[in-house]
Amino acid sequence: MKALRVFPILLAGFLTLSLLLVAQGPVGRSSDPVARPKKGADSAPTPEQQKAPPIPSVFKRQPDAPADAPTFSVNASTVTVDVAVVDNKGHFIPNIPQGNFRITEDDVPQKVSSFSMGEAPMTVALVIEFSNRYQQYLSEPWYQTLVASSEFLNTLRPMDYVAVVAYDLRPEILSDFSTDRRQAADAMSRMRFPAFSETNLYDALTDTANRMQEIEGRKAIVLISTGVDTLSHMNFGEARKAIQNAGVPIYSFGLMQTYRDLLYSYGAISDSQRTDFIMADNQLSTFSKESGGMAFFPRFYGQFREIFQSIGQAMRTQYVLTYTPSNQVRDGKFRKIKVELVDPATNKPLKVTDEKGKALKFEIIAKRGYTAPRPVE
Repeated sequence: MKALRVFPILLAGFLTLSLLLVAQGPVGRSSDPVARPKKGADSAPTPEQQKAPPIPSVFKRQPDAPADAPTFSVNASTVTVDVAVVDNKGHFIPNIPQGNFRITEDDVPQKVSSFSMGEAPMTVALVIEFSNRYQQYLSEPWYQTLVASSEFLNTLRPMDYVAVVAYDLRPEILSDFSTDRRQAADAMSRMRFPAFSETNLYDALTDTANRMQEIEGRKAIVLISTGVDTLSHMNFGEARKAIQNAGVPIYSFGLMQTYRDLLYSYGAISDSQRTDFIMADNQLSTFSKESGGMAFFPRFYGQFREIFQSIGQAMRTQYVLTYTPSNQVRDGKFRKIKVELVDPATNKPLKVTDEKGKALKFEIIAKRGYTAPRPVE
C-alpha cells in the first residue's frame, strides 16, 4: 500500500508543471483569439479574432440577481436536437441523409424543419470532484483526477471555450469560460491538496447545467467524478429532473474503477460501500444518457486518451435537427423526445453499413426531452 501512495505523489508535481507549459503555448503569443487589442496602429483584429465566437458569460451573474441564482429562458416555438450517431467504438458516423431521421415527441411524429451537420467550436464546463474522501486509503484517486483532467484539456482546439469547476463541500468556479488555456492550467494548479471528504455532486452538476442553458451553439459538461454524493441539498430524483430540463449534454468519466476492487480486497471498504459505488456508476450513466451525452468507466490509464478523443468527436461533430412541436400547449410538462434512424421506403429501422457493406452496430445520442414553458402570468 505504501508504494501505491508514493508513486503518484512523485509524479503529481511534474504533471502540474506540464499542464502549465502546455497551456502557455509558443512564447510571446497569446492563445486567446478574442483578447482585447491595444489602441493604436496594432488595434486591427486578426483573422482569428474576427472568426471567434462571442465569449460566453454564463458564470457572470446578473447585477440585480442573488449571488447564487442562475437565469435562463425557454422557447417552445422551436426545439433544437443535437444528434450524434456513433459506432460501437464511439466513432461518429457521417453522411446520413435527413430523410432517415425520425423524431417523435410523446410518441407523436414531428416534421424536421432544418437539418445540418458539421463541426463547431465547443463550450465545455469541466466539472471535477476534488475530495479527499478516499485519500486515507491511497492517493490514486487524486492522481487519476489530475491525469484525466489534463488529458481532456489536451484534446481541446484553440477556438473551444472551457471553464473549470471543482466541488467538495460546494461547487467553486476556478476559471470562467475562456479560450486561454493558461486560465484552465492555473485553475488546475490550485487543485493540489483536497481538504474535505464531502461531495455535493448533485448541486454542482445542476448548478453548472442551469448556468449553461442560455449558451448558444455546441455546449457540454465533462464530469470527472466517482459519482458519489454525500452532501447535496437536492436528491437524485430532483437532480435528474433538473438535468433533463437544462438540456446540456453531460459526458461522465467515472473514477476509481480498478481501485475500488483493490480497496475491497484489502478490507478498506465494506460491502455497502462497494454497493454505493455501483449505484454511483448507474447515476452517472443516467445523467449522461438522459441529457444526450455518454458515460465512460475506464479501468486503465491507457484508455484515457481514446475516451477523451471519442468525447471530443461526439461533442463537436453532430447532426443538428430543429422542429416546431405539434403540441404548443404551455403547460410546463416534460415532453419526451425520441430520435430514430429509419428507411423511409419501408418505415423500418435503418441498416447502417461500413465501406465494405458490413452492418454496423450504432448508438443514437440525443437528449431525451425538454420541459414546455409555463403559461405567462
